[in-house]
Amino acid sequence: MPDQFRMPVLPDAAESAVAEAEEIVRLAAVREEARARRTARKAEAARRRQEERGRNAAGQRAAAERLRAEADMARAALAERAAELRAAAGGSVPDCFAAVPDPRGRRGRRHSLPSVLTLVLMAVLHGRTTLAGITAWIAHAGQGLLAAAGARTGADGRRQAPCGKTVTRLLGLVGAQALADAVACYLAAAQAAEPPAYPLAGPALQPHLACDGKEVRGAVRPDGTSLFLLSAASGGIVLADREIPAKTNEIPEIGPMLLELNQRLPLAGWVLTGDALHTQRGFATLTCEDLGAHYVLTVKGNQAGLYSALAGLCWAGARRHATADKGHGRRETRAHLVMDAPEEIKALFPHAAQVARVIRTRTVTSWKSNGKKRTRVTQTSTETVYLITSLTAREAGPEHIAAYIRGHWGVENEVHYVRDVTLREDASKVRAGSRPRALATLRNLTTGLIRQSGHDGIAATIRDAEYDNDLLYALLRITPDL
Repeated sequence: MPDQFRMPVLPDAAESAVAEAEEIVRLAAVREEARARRTARKAEAARRRQEERGRNAAGQRAAAERLRAEADMARAALAERAAELRAAAGGSVPDCFAAVPDPRGRRGRRHSLPSVLTLVLMAVLHGRTTLAGITAWIAHAGQGLLAAAGARTGADGRRQAPCGKTVTRLLGLVGAQALADAVACYLAAAQAAEPPAYPLAGPALQPHLACDGKEVRGAVRPDGTSLFLLSAASGGIVLADREIPAKTNEIPEIGPMLLELNQRLPLAGWVLTGDALHTQRGFATLTCEDLGAHYVLTVKGNQAGLYSALAGLCWAGARRHATADKGHGRRETRAHLVMDAPEEIKALFPHAAQVARVIRTRTVTSWKSNGKKRTRVTQTSTETVYLITSLTAREAGPEHIAAYIRGHWGVENEVHYVRDVTLREDASKVRAGSRPRALATLRNLTTGLIRQSGHDGIAATIRDAEYDNDLLYALLRITPDL
């Protein structure tokens, strides 16, 4: 094209184009710089996340190692405690059962009595509360558990479990009292009770033994009467157990039971408690003279003369101690009045040193509904209880007597309630023969083994033992030969 037809380029347009190009380049550089900063920030964030993950992983590894170390320490302590209890008791639980006479003839005996009873106890520690559940668990027990229980070895080299009929029949044949005596002797041998201090420098709590009876609901003896058991427990551990025969009660049986217990666990210096039924002169004489122990007994209408004498005393100058409890919708206060026994009381009851008056005030709050409206109802009741004890003021103050009174009900809360509710004894359908008594004894052994091993939660320990064989073996104080 000729030059005359070309449009001339103005200086301002050239400068504008250059400026526009420079702006485009600058914006591109800014975008690139921003992109680089974003990339750097993302890389830094990724690096920080990686470092955080590393720190978390290291912390988790440290926490896991710490938990493993704590678990190893707990297992070592459990094994050490089991070894101590095994040495104190003279062997493992199968060794305890070895002292029970086998009622079967030698001919045709395939499974030993200790192995069968140990398997039954293992099933109870695995949470099986019915006889059907116990026999089913034994039938499906693993080789390790069967070997630990001492089950027989078959021709193929595998351990063989006894069938359900064998277990049921053997529980019905075993001597119930012999089994109870062997278990009580085993638990008493491992019971670590502080010896009483002589002479006493001042009032102090002494080892405590609570005596109380219980009906095994549903169990029927051959004469049609219900089964009653008299127990002596310390710290929720049954140390003596005796069946109450028909046409009698606990009074004539408590003396022989305590004398037998005294042979394997000296009761000198211990404090024995019982309900009002055992407030008998013979029991007081037996406790203080034959056993060298002390008693704290409740006085009710069965000792009418003593009750009237205690109610007629002037309690104005008595030493006082008050306690208060709150929970489960109720509040309970107890005022304990304690004083030295007057001469007229000492003349009525042997070895009486102090008397006490306990005023219990209970306030129970509940909700009642008529179908349309709920109303909060509060009821308050007051009860007065009298007690008598052979402990002098130098041996026990009001707070100690209050502790013995409260501790007596531990046999209800820690033994009877656990058997009835946790181990479902009341729901058992085992009725006849020695089976109810044998199972009750094994339930006592279950709670005793758990408490002596240092565990207070019976249900929680049974749940753990169901999935932890090491805990199970430690509770049974056996070394499995796998």
